[in-house]
Formats: sequence, C-alpha cells, structure tokens
Amino acid sequence: MATFQMTLDDDLKADVDELFGDLGLDTATAVKMFFKASLARNGIPFAVQHYKMPDDLEEAIRDARLNKNLYGPFDTVEEAIASMLEDD
Repeated sequence: MATFQMTLDDDLKADVDELFGDLGLDTATAVKMFFKASLARNGIPFAVQHYKMPDDLEEAIRDARLNKNLYGPFDTVEEAIASMLEDD
C-alpha cells in the first residue's frame, strides 16, 4: 500500500472536509473515488476547460468588492437581480 500526501491551503482543506463530510465521505475516500473514476474514464472524469466570466459579471464582482455602484437594500433576491440587469 502506498502513501499519497499533498499540501493544501487550510481554508480549502476545511471546505472540502466539510463538503465531503456532508456527503458521508472523508476526504481520502473522495480522492480515491476521483482516482478510480479517472482510471475508468482514462482521463479526468469531468470536462476541463477555461471559463471566461462575462465582462459585466466581472465588473459587478469588482464593484461589490470595492463597495461601489451598490444599490438596495432589496426585499428579495429577484429584486436585487432585476436591479443588476437594469440599464442605467
């Protein structure tokens, strides 16, 4: 039996431990599942591709992080989304 070790950011490790725990798995089992699925598919078991975020979404995220161009408060998510989609 071989040992596999990797270094992860503490927050990432905590997040995946919680996620896999919610699924009834420990992280080591989830990693083994990934390896087995990779072998079964003879490659990465999901699509690997570049994701280009739309420019307007990048701008909205940047604005939210800088606390600018914000409107509200809103009573519902739908109202917030409608506000974001409105033309100025």
